[in-house]
Amino acid sequence: MSEAESARAGRQEVWIEKYRPQTLEDIAGHEAIVERLGSYVSRNDLSHMLFAGPAGVGKTTAATAIARELYGEDWEENFLELNASDERGIDVVRDRVKSFARTSFGGYDYRIIFLDEADALTADAQSALRRTMEQFSNNVRFILSCNYSSQIIDPIQSRCAVFRFSPLADEAVEAQIRQIAQEEVIDVTEDGIEALVYVAGGDMRKAINGLQAASMSGDTVNEEAVFEITSTARPEDIREMVDLALDGDFTAARSRLDTLLTEEGIAGGDIIDQLHRTVWEFDLSDAAAVRVLDRVGEADYRITEGASERIQLEALLASLALDGRD
Repeated sequence: MSEAESARAGRQEVWIEKYRPQTLEDIAGHEAIVERLGSYVSRNDLSHMLFAGPAGVGKTTAATAIARELYGEDWEENFLELNASDERGIDVVRDRVKSFARTSFGGYDYRIIFLDEADALTADAQSALRRTMEQFSNNVRFILSCNYSSQIIDPIQSRCAVFRFSPLADEAVEAQIRQIAQEEVIDVTEDGIEALVYVAGGDMRKAINGLQAASMSGDTVNEEAVFEITSTARPEDIREMVDLALDGDFTAARSRLDTLLTEEGIAGGDIIDQLHRTVWEFDLSDAAAVRVLDRVGEADYRITEGASERIQLEALLASLALDGRD
């Protein structure tokens, strides 16, 4: 089997797992956090930890890397991972967590319980978790991950060392894309890499998934393949639509919106996100930019609450056409 054929056969694997960093040192884009976590591991003296940040930036990877470095080949026996969004009731905390915490183990001072998406836990479950953290602090360390630390009750936060994971820098995402493309023998154009970085928006998981999906559609991963496979609008299409609205041509702007929604199948929420990312690229006064952001925030809230995406986006464009650039 040739190198290219072998690489194509390997594409049946899920790349986000295949290329998940195995050690703290391999984690990209969070040098300061990795250094702090490394000092805990080197002293073999973990505290309870809270990892907060958006999706796809390395929170779960950091937790498993800590376990691998502490326990070596025995890491899976001493590491319990629970997803709180699936198992969010108080019984999970009382039963599964306590059962694991009480189980005897040999050769190690403590075991690790990793509670993913802990901000999905109910208030009662978090209160039960706080008591469990106190009761088993001698032989169990908790690592909690969440998107919003504000959803974690203060008594838990005060018991944890808090690590805030920011969206990954474009340079870190680009470097990982290039490395994977080389490993998988994929031809990726420069505009394809730029598109993957744009689509990712700091989310490494989204970038790797996008690369894998785009690589299935042909021999070359380019901008067109990336935007098509990820159902993402080109930045220039968003800019053109908004420019038309700001210039007072609501009919043309509405036509561009219709193309994005119906012909390209872009979700209304994704259009809002992309519009938000490009607000400062328009020739707007500060007052006009503030008004645009206000309209974007209002439309986003209404769509999140269940309002019609099309109606809210058309209303947004209409307000931009009425207010203009000044």
